[in-house]
Amino acid sequence: MRVRSVTLQNYRNVPLAQLALEGRRIFLEGANGQGKTNFIEAIGLVTALRSFRSADAGVLVAHGQPEAGIALLLEHETQGDTQVRIHLRGEGKEVWVDQERMLRLADFLGRFPTVIFSSQDQQLIRGAPGARRRWLDLTLSAVDPLYLQALQTYHRGLAERNALLKQGDARSELSAFERTMAPAAETLLRLRRTGLEALAAQLTESYALIADHAEPVAFSYQPDWEEGGAEQFLAKLAAARERDLRLRSTGCGPHRDDFEFSLQGRPAREFASEGQQRLLVIALRLAQSAWFLAKTGVRPVLLADDVVGELDPLRRARFWAALH
Repeated sequence: MRVRSVTLQNYRNVPLAQLALEGRRIFLEGANGQGKTNFIEAIGLVTALRSFRSADAGVLVAHGQPEAGIALLLEHETQGDTQVRIHLRGEGKEVWVDQERMLRLADFLGRFPTVIFSSQDQQLIRGAPGARRRWLDLTLSAVDPLYLQALQTYHRGLAERNALLKQGDARSELSAFERTMAPAAETLLRLRRTGLEALAAQLTESYALIADHAEPVAFSYQPDWEEGGAEQFLAKLAAARERDLRLRSTGCGPHRDDFEFSLQGRPAREFASEGQQRLLVIALRLAQSAWFLAKTGVRPVLLADDVVGELDPLRRARFWAALH
C-alpha cells in the first residue's frame, strides 16, 4: 500500500495542509513544533482510528474548532486507488471509504495497515503493562475480527461489572455479566498466546537483520489467569468477589495480562542495554509489519517518527536495508 496524497484540516496545530506524495520514501524536515509528528500520526489513524500518542481523540481536533478532517488517497494492492475520509468530533469519529460510510469498526479495522516507529516505543519494554496490552490489542484486532469481537464483549461486560461493584451490594446481578465475560476471556487468552508466538518468530528474524549478533529474543506471555476454560474463569471471579466488592473494581482477568521481552533468555527490561532495547523495539515494528503482510496480503505503510537519528551509522544502514 502507498499513500499518494494527504489533506489535513484543523488537525492539532495544522489548520490546512495538502500534500501530494511521490516516490516510495518520503522525508519530512523542519523545525520543532511544525507538525511533522502530527502528520505521521494522522496517517496512522487509517489503520485503527487510534492515535499512537493519546487515547483521547479530543486532543486531535484543533483548539476552538468543532471537528478535524483527514483525507487520504491510497494505492492499495487489492482495492486499487481508494479514498479514505476521517472526521473527528468531540462525540466520536466518522469514516468514509470512497462513497461508503463505515458503520462498524470491524468493517474498517486493518484494511489499510500502517506501522508507526516512535521514540516512545521503548516504553513497551520499560513501561507499565497497559501500554503493552494496548499495542497487543491493536495489533491482533487489526487482522482478526474474532479477537476484536472478544475484546469488545469482554470490556463491555467488565465495565458493567465494575459499575455494579461501585454500587456496593450487587452480588445477585454480577453473575449475569460474568457469564458474558468468561467465554470472551477464554478467547482472548488463546488468541494472545498464539499471536505472541507467531510475532516472536518474526521478531527473531527482524532483530537479526539490524543487530550485530543474532541474540535470541522472545516474548514471555504472563496471563492473569491460567488457561483452563470459561468455567475456571468464572470460578476465579467468584473467589475474588468479596475482595472486588471492597475495592469496587475487578481485580482479575485479561485486562491485567502482560507480556515481557527477553533477550538471551533474560528480561530485556532489566538486562538489555539502552542500545539493545532501542534495536529491540525497532525489530518489533519490523516484525509487526511482516506479520501484517503475511496475514492480509497488504504491505503496510511504515511511518518512522525520528527513530533512526539515535542509531549509529552501521545500524542506521541496516534499518534502511531491512525495509522493502
